[in-house]
Amino acid sequence: MRLDKYLKISRIIKRRSVAKDISDQGRISVNGKVAKSSTNVSIGDELVINFGNKTLTVKVLDIKDTTKKNEAQDLFEVIAEEYKEDFAI
Repeated sequence: MRLDKYLKISRIIKRRSVAKDISDQGRISVNGKVAKSSTNVSIGDELVINFGNKTLTVKVLDIKDTTKKNEAQDLFEVIAEEYKEDFAI
């Protein structure tokens, strides 16, 4: 499944267009390699997503074409969630 579609279906990112933009900016890596929106995602892959002030690392547990909101969390496991703090003076 395409990376941008997986991010939308798993509800890690709410809109596919936003998922496409973020991945095409080089802010997502799959198994340690920078990924584009068209990169194929498989079960067992590790995704590192760099948001503005947060880095989210997840492991792909399942892939489905559609899912309900309460089942979306079963598609991935959060490995790490790091926040960057700005220390402006």
